[in-house]
Amino acid sequence: MDSTQSELMIEACGLSKFFGSFIAIQDVSFGVPPGQVTAFVGPNGAGKTTTMRILTGYLAPSEGTARLAGMDVSKKRIEIAARVGYLPENGPLYPEMTPLGLLKFLGEARGLKDSNLRSRIETVVSQCALEAVLHKSIRKLSRGYRQRVGMAQTLLHDPDILILDEPTSGLDPNQIREVRSLIRQLGRKKSVLLSTHILQEVEAVADHVILIHEGRIVFNGTLPAMLATDRSLEEAFYRLTGYRPAQDQPEAASIAEECP
Repeated sequence: MDSTQSELMIEACGLSKFFGSFIAIQDVSFGVPPGQVTAFVGPNGAGKTTTMRILTGYLAPSEGTARLAGMDVSKKRIEIAARVGYLPENGPLYPEMTPLGLLKFLGEARGLKDSNLRSRIETVVSQCALEAVLHKSIRKLSRGYRQRVGMAQTLLHDPDILILDEPTSGLDPNQIREVRSLIRQLGRKKSVLLSTHILQEVEAVADHVILIHEGRIVFNGTLPAMLATDRSLEEAFYRLTGYRPAQDQPEAASIAEECP
């Protein structure tokens, strides 16, 4: 880490995770300062979710240290919980509850009370456009609405660190646009780490890009820097992950020429 280390809100310092002989991630290091949306991208199975679970304390690293708001995740779980909002992919909800009931329950569990709780619920319901389903059973909601309920509970205690794993999963195009706009808005003041494999999402919301491939960081920089030698983000992704589209492979081309 450089001299800005003390200003970083999210820090991965030499993180590695081994499952027996399988290396999920190795020597992963990066930082996210306040007021920045960082896209954490990579192919499926590259190590994104493992890294995010370590950062949020759901998984212990085999090596290295994770820090949030300057605190060691392995030692300050309770203090960190008050500062962090984590949205896992397909995060668990209580299907028998309504969105309003869930938000009240989780708000009270976090120590929010009376007018403060009501104000925060009103804010996140508006931010996540949940007015139409507030009193419906979560069990009966579409996947898109369930994802929005998950986002609302992530924002409920107004955390200054957001760690979001595939936040637009299951949303329709209009909902995706709304959530991306919300992430950009939140990123003006908060530290946001956004895991995604959707490159359009990176272009739409990110100030900074971290690309992980086969458990290792292969790029850490700005979007313009990533595009410096490529015509598109897709081409940069292919180059950095060593992938060649089928139409660019000689074998595929020769087979196609032989077909009648």
